[in-house]
Formats: sequence, structure tokens, C-alpha cells
Amino acid sequence: MKILVIEDNKDILINIVDYLSIKGYDVDCAQNGVAGFNLATQNTYDLIVLDIMLPGMDGLEVCNMLRQEARKNIPIIMLTARDSIDDRITGFKAGADDYLIKPFALVELVARIEAVIRRSQGHGSNLLQVSDLVYNMDTYVVQRGEITLKLTPLSLKLLEILMKRSPNVVPREVLEQQVWGDEIPDTDILRSHIHQLRQIIDKPFDKPLLHTVPKLGYKLADFLDAS
Repeated sequence: MKILVIEDNKDILINIVDYLSIKGYDVDCAQNGVAGFNLATQNTYDLIVLDIMLPGMDGLEVCNMLRQEARKNIPIIMLTARDSIDDRITGFKAGADDYLIKPFALVELVARIEAVIRRSQGHGSNLLQVSDLVYNMDTYVVQRGEITLKLTPLSLKLLEILMKRSPNVVPREVLEQQVWGDEIPDTDILRSHIHQLRQIIDKPFDKPLLHTVPKLGYKLADFLDAS
């Protein structure tokens, strides 16, 4: 498994590279955006760990350009000291798959790397699964256990977004933007659609999967405290 780490703080970079190497990953690194972008486009990586505050070209620019260039689908985890909701939304809109706030434990970084890679490898089958909830994006069939669920097109879109991000929290602003684009309704219609989705995928079953995270957004996960 080959990973590219783009981080300008030398101490943080060394710690990440050393730890990932110990865990068995093949690691390349860069200390500025331009060098990192060049490595990402000249080589093949399974995942990129990308700091936002970089000299030359910041991480958001690097992420945007990679999504527009030949490396559209490479998983990207962004690192930043910025922890506001707006900053997270900006990162996700740029194309990040996950977002980790500094300071962080290296064991958490590895856990997130493993989760993102699992999700990215699962996309090729067009089959999404969280616990016993399965969504076949080829046939648009959603099942929980042995029960087939009937969802509206909008509910399917919400479910797809939440399942692809699982078990991470998806900010409500990100959900609104991905569902409605630039024409987001003025009313709190998202809450209504989330309620409808919850009634279908959770209410008939013993264990809830769709969770509201106060002041942040929503997530689909086995456990409420899953990160």
C-alpha cells in the first residue's frame, strides 16, 4: 500500500512517515504543494495525506487540481488545525474524503486511512454497505437484512452520500449542497427528508443507524460514538 504525505511541518511529517512505515506502508513525502502535486500526478498512490496550509500551493488547491486532473478518484485525507464547520465544508467541497483536526493521534490517522481505503475499494462494485443495510447503486435496490426498502430518488441520494462517508459525520451544509446544488431551499427541508429516511431505514428495526450529531450534521454508523 503506497501513501503520499504532503506536510510542511518537518516534525509532523517525520512522525507520520515513521509511523506509517512501521505499520507497513510504502511512504513518499513532500513539504510543499507544488512538489506534492507533481509526485501525485507522476506516481500511483493508494491514498494521499494532505495538509491544508502549505507553501507554494495550499492543500485545497492541490486537492481541487487532483480532482480535475488524472487522479480524480484517489482518496485524500486532509490535515488542518482549523476546526470550524465552514473549514470542514470547504475541505469536503474541494474533494477530500476525510478531514482530521490537528493535533491528532497517529493511531487515529491509521484507522482513518484504513477506513477511507476500504470505502474507495468498495466503490468499484457499486455496492454500499453499513452494518446490515445494503444499497446496490446499479439496481437502486436498498435492503436491510432480508427486507427490501422503498425509497424516493431524493432519499436514495441522501442515503448514498451518508453511506459513502460512513462512519463520519456529514455536515448538513454538505448534504444540502450535494443534493440541491446552488439552489438550496430556504426552508429546513433537509430535516424533513432525514426524518423520512429514518422512518424507512431505522424505525422497523431494533438498531438505529442514522444519527443526528447536534450542531454538526448526520452520520450513518453502527454506533453513535463512531468517528
